[in-house]
Amino acid sequence: MRCPACNSGDSHVLDSRHTEEGNSIRRRRACAVCGKRFTTYEVIETSPIVVIKKNGAREFFDRHKLSGGIMRACEKREVDVEELVNGIERDLQNMLVAEITTKELGEMVMERLRKVDAVSYVRFASVYREFKDVDTFLEELNKIIRHSDT
Repeated sequence: MRCPACNSGDSHVLDSRHTEEGNSIRRRRACAVCGKRFTTYEVIETSPIVVIKKNGAREFFDRHKLSGGIMRACEKREVDVEELVNGIERDLQNMLVAEITTKELGEMVMERLRKVDAVSYVRFASVYREFKDVDTFLEELNKIIRHSDT
């Protein structure tokens, strides 16, 4: 690992710890030449997942894009967006698929949001399912109410 201060390739690990999410290892390093201390993260290399959009276009899965959409739905709500995104990304890797449709991805998000926060779920669903009027919105709310009664 190259030192960010002097660009030397000679450094050693002082401390290694798993991150809270458990998906990477945080390493504290020290440069043998200049003594600068710095942190690196080691993550598992994963296979890229291609998302197939409604119009047929394909693009690589972007966790930041997914996180942004979920964040908008969860604005001013007590929802751990990072945990949701990590869970979805982990599920995608465990599915061992190379491609997923936006419909499947959206359903994964809505399923998790439904369990965590009903308001965030409805916000996300209203955009994802393109609610056209108040009646569509009310139908979705009634589903949530029926589901919570059981």
